[in-house]
Amino acid sequence: MARKGGLGYNPPMTETAHLPVEHVPGRPEVERLLEAAHKFQASDLHLKAGSPPILRISGNPITLKTPPLTAEAVRALIWGILTPEQGRTLETTGDLDFAYFLPDGRRFRMNAFRERNCYALAARRINMTVPTFKDLYLPEKAMSKISHTEEGIVLLAGVTGSGKSTTIAAILDYINERGRYHIVTVEDPIEYVFTDKKSFFNQREVGTDTVDFKAAIRALMRQDPDIIMVGEMRDAETFEFGLTAAETGHLVFGTLHASNVTQCFGRILDLFPANRQDQIRMGLHFNLKAIICQKLLPCIKPGIPRIPVVEVMIINPIIRELIANNEIAKISDIVANAEEEGMQDFTGALCKLVQTGFLEEKVALEAAPSAESLRMALQGFRVKGGIL
Repeated sequence: MARKGGLGYNPPMTETAHLPVEHVPGRPEVERLLEAAHKFQASDLHLKAGSPPILRISGNPITLKTPPLTAEAVRALIWGILTPEQGRTLETTGDLDFAYFLPDGRRFRMNAFRERNCYALAARRINMTVPTFKDLYLPEKAMSKISHTEEGIVLLAGVTGSGKSTTIAAILDYINERGRYHIVTVEDPIEYVFTDKKSFFNQREVGTDTVDFKAAIRALMRQDPDIIMVGEMRDAETFEFGLTAAETGHLVFGTLHASNVTQCFGRILDLFPANRQDQIRMGLHFNLKAIICQKLLPCIKPGIPRIPVVEVMIINPIIRELIANNEIAKISDIVANAEEEGMQDFTGALCKLVQTGFLEEKVALEAAPSAESLRMALQGFRVKGGIL
């Protein structure tokens, strides 16, 4: 089961949690629930008729120990924070995206919608503090090396809820602390709000600041960016824009749904018709700088609910030649045996996490691309490409 939300609070594995916040007279009642989401470090708050409020904490839905909400109560909570125009839009269209700020500036991305002829609300907590590589237990040498890339494309891959957005945020803030750049992000939704340091940001949210990804990327080159972050590269037009931006001297970050480095190439090429795939592959040959593939697994160290397992490919002359010659399958061997360049495959990453006491061996073996290769690695045997 895919888990959502970033690394954070690890509650007891129970189905309910007590509401820890008292209502403040004169403030909308929904703010009490948003405050609870903040206190529990929940990624999301859900309100629906017939159920108590639900928080998603460390990827798990946790029901607050309060009476179930009636349809009338949910409607009152939602309309208590809408403008008259927003209320009319919701009634007319059946859904509404909007941002909501608590008095102290904390931000939530809200989606109100109709379901089974009642109203419901999903609120995503926007993080105000960007974690560091160390905070996230990411491989610092590799992340630092990738962050110093001047131009080209860097891809983050993984399933939904694998921490891709958090890793990109850590990279962007690392750059923010060290260089003077204009960084433009297009996100759905905004996951982290950046504070300008040496660099300055413009963050655009799909559905709030722009109609969709395509409209945003068409406008990007008129906004004078140095670094561009486009959420998910889900279609040919978005990916081709990334290639074009990289060719013109920009550094581009994007995400893909893929489980490993080799699969990333297949996912990219499958976006395009067969007669264009060689052209796109050559675009990758010239412009791709790194691929980071990530999974989140339960951690056995106290206070760390989940730990990222990261496969890292950083372009070098050998990998560049393999891409040019369409020998993509051979890249995994290079990744597995280039640790001195900051690279690692999933087997190597899992082995390190077990040996350093972050992962239970059973969990690592279940997540490994090859359980037998991981067993051998844990015994001190590692051969080229992880193949026995």
